[in-house]
Amino acid sequence: MTASRLHLVRHGEVHNPARVLYGRLPDYHLSAAGRGMAASAADHVASLDRGVSALYASPLERAQESAEPFAERFDLVPEIDIRLIEPTNVFEGTQMRRSLMNPMNWWHLRRPSLPSWGEPYSSIAERMLSVMDEAWDAASEGDVVMVSHQAPIWITHLRVAGLPLRHDPRTRRCALSSVTSFERVGDVWREVAYAEPAAIGGAVDVGAV
Repeated sequence: MTASRLHLVRHGEVHNPARVLYGRLPDYHLSAAGRGMAASAADHVASLDRGVSALYASPLERAQESAEPFAERFDLVPEIDIRLIEPTNVFEGTQMRRSLMNPMNWWHLRRPSLPSWGEPYSSIAERMLSVMDEAWDAASEGDVVMVSHQAPIWITHLRVAGLPLRHDPRTRRCALSSVTSFERVGDVWREVAYAEPAAIGGAVDVGAV
């Protein structure tokens, strides 16, 4: 037996009053609104009435906190997997607008197709598909939920769709607490649904890379 469907869930809004690009930095937690967003994502998956048998999360606090409503609703203990983590980024810990105003930083933007400012897109895709394959094969039945971050989820979407991995990060379709769903037929993944169950009007979304 294998899983029936796999949902990649983005974390909710992070408390980030300084508007820092937080990346992998520790101690960035969900805001009160973000906790509500995470609950809405869990409500959405529950409303599908499919049953969830496995739950995974990135090791970063905001992802683990976003997994809590799923753990409570489906009576699961999340498995922490490093492969679901945010990619590295040389601008981590800075305010992006200020960093881009400094000509010394422009060198990091020289090859956006990689990208030259952090972990290669191909590496992100490989680690995401690796953990997805393992979780799919390990599940005895039901759906799998993985709580991750914007870049890994969007890169997975591009790879599964057979699209170029190079893209403008500002154009990603991966809202806070969104749910991107996949199924695997044989060895081939296909995206089957995308949902934005959380109200995100006015949300701060500046930590994604």
